Amino acid sequence: MSEPARAVPRRVQIRRMLPALLAAGSMLAGPAHAADPIKIGVIAEAQSVAGASIPQAVQLAADEINAKGGIDGRQIQVVTYDDKSSASDAVRAFQRAVSEDKVNLVVASYISEVVLALMPWAARLKTPMITPGAASNEISLAVHKDYARNKYTFHGYLTSAALAQSICDSTKDMLIDLMKVKTAAIMSEDAAWTRPLDVGYEKCLPEIGVKVVDHIRFSPDTGDFTPIYNKIEAAKPDLIVTGISHVGVQPTVQWQNQQVPLAMTGMNSQATSSTFWANTNGATQGVIFQSIAVPGAAITDKSLAFSDAFKKRFGSDPSYAGYMAYDQVYYAADAVKRAGTTEADKLVEALETTDWVGTVGRTQFYGKDDPFTHSIRYGQGFITGLMAQWQNGKQVAIWPKSLAQGQIEIPAAVKAAAR
Repeated sequence: MSEPARAVPRRVQIRRMLPALLAAGSMLAGPAHAADPIKIGVIAEAQSVAGASIPQAVQLAADEINAKGGIDGRQIQVVTYDDKSSASDAVRAFQRAVSEDKVNLVVASYISEVVLALMPWAARLKTPMITPGAASNEISLAVHKDYARNKYTFHGYLTSAALAQSICDSTKDMLIDLMKVKTAAIMSEDAAWTRPLDVGYEKCLPEIGVKVVDHIRFSPDTGDFTPIYNKIEAAKPDLIVTGISHVGVQPTVQWQNQQVPLAMTGMNSQATSSTFWANTNGATQGVIFQSIAVPGAAITDKSLAFSDAFKKRFGSDPSYAGYMAYDQVYYAADAVKRAGTTEADKLVEALETTDWVGTVGRTQFYGKDDPFTHSIRYGQGFITGLMAQWQNGKQVAIWPKSLAQGQIEIPAAVKAAAR
């Protein structure tokens, strides 16, 4: 028989149990660490001027918010991906951003074809996505058509329809009387964003008394615009209205070199770049273009502070997409704060009630009953953009009058033709 067990003093029992009790308490409390960051994925075209501004502006906004304590103590972490202007690369980046890097929100691209390719993935992976520069109507129309599926996409830039209206509004205010404009030729590259843009031109130009006498669509790969300008001149319009982006600088260079005796206005995304003058060796003199903002134009009390901070940090002026991306970080941060979470559906609901005055005006989104669901509102009191003109190496805002930095200058070739 074994000896009877001797009683262990209570003090010794407690001492022996103490490590286990402490370990259990630690497990219940969980690891002590800072609040998880809010992750923003940025998918952009790093090799283009417009695209490069997107991650730069997002990082600048994130750093400013983080310096003030973040969002309810959570810091913003930016994860950047270069899509190389490729829809397939952008899709792979989106999948990685959500599945591997666990981002809460994506700011993606200024190219409509890229954003349209990403929309099904935003839906499938239930991840809110905002575009800072793609214009195609099809983005917000797709949200309206199938809201339950596509509600995760927000069209954070003006639609092609709104851009066309902005250009018609400015043409009516500035050019009809000054240049005796009665007719126009539309000249646009063949791309997703210009199809609805041109439909908008065809509608709103006649509404302001301007007859469309020619309409040319060309491949973005076009290298020689001589035949195109010859055809336009033969139609004898008073004005050329453009939809230009991916084709690059060639149409502008040849317009100047060929001394086309017609003023050029409209969408010219390359012209919004601060390097456009140097890139065209000054051939952009006199070109009128639509933009969200230009250096020195105080659209709101936040415009100049942003553009100055951007230039100080990155050495160049922000592109139009940079302005939009910067504002998007701020109103997304505001949405997270109001929602109290980064859970996707609740964040979508909070973004839908955005009412934010940023660098380019007041941002609100159209609701689910509007055909342009989740697009930003266009018009007085919201975002209208502005018209600017390249004058002696500088982008000068010329419309609306409230933002004008100077007067419109009639290009030399147009003056000569009028004599």
